[in-house]
Amino acid sequence: MPVLHLKNREITSKLPAFVMGIVNATPDSFYKGSRGGIERALELVESGADILDIGGESTRPGFTEISVEEELNRVIPLIKEIRKNSDVVISVDTRKSEVAKQAYDNGADIINDVSCFKSDSNMLDVIEELKLPVVVMHGWGLSEDNCFGKDKIVRVVKKFFEEKVSLLINHGISSDKIILDPGIGFGKSFEENVELIKHTDLLKYQNSLFLMALSRKRCIGQITGTEIEGRMVGTVSADLISVIKGAQIVRVHDVKETIESLKIMKYLF
Repeated sequence: MPVLHLKNREITSKLPAFVMGIVNATPDSFYKGSRGGIERALELVESGADILDIGGESTRPGFTEISVEEELNRVIPLIKEIRKNSDVVISVDTRKSEVAKQAYDNGADIINDVSCFKSDSNMLDVIEELKLPVVVMHGWGLSEDNCFGKDKIVRVVKKFFEEKVSLLINHGISSDKIILDPGIGFGKSFEENVELIKHTDLLKYQNSLFLMALSRKRCIGQITGTEIEGRMVGTVSADLISVIKGAQIVRVHDVKETIESLKIMKYLF
């Protein structure tokens, strides 16, 4: 039974993994189905999401950066509305320390910075101050022209996790509040993505939770030969394999279908 330690509480799941539903308060996220506001958020809660990952700035290839003010305008009202209606765990997907801090002030529980503290020099200070769980993702800003290689990628990501976990522990974050994400689709070749998905069991580190974020990504389409809209079945299949190999959180667009598949795993695997 997976356990997620938050700042002042913990949650558990009766399923093999927590389900993190994606809510993009953006006009340009790569999958249109993830875009929306309070209606989408509450729909995912109703479907059974354990966590909502709220993002105000797209990180798809070729995205346009937005100001702190614009991101706050997109994210904070949404978090406030969610908190009026639900105590669901909220993760804020942001590279900006001010957004992270204000999100916490309005009810967010987790910081998910895909730049892994590179974009904003104040982010580590905010993490240390707030003592929130934090997602450590490998790969922001890397180019597929500078790939690590199929035979090295698992070792590279494992070493990265070790370094970042040590850094966060030194900033007062216990290892059970650190969530590791191999960054599928961020600065990696198709072959490297496949190796990381296949070797989830080798990437787990200490007692940190492991998150797999595969939902509708290009590597799923490359395997199945499908476009974004047709990648739900491939995503669910790959997520189940990741969970079998040790992932405790899956970040998805399709919450209902993911939960159904995890129920099948619970009873039949």
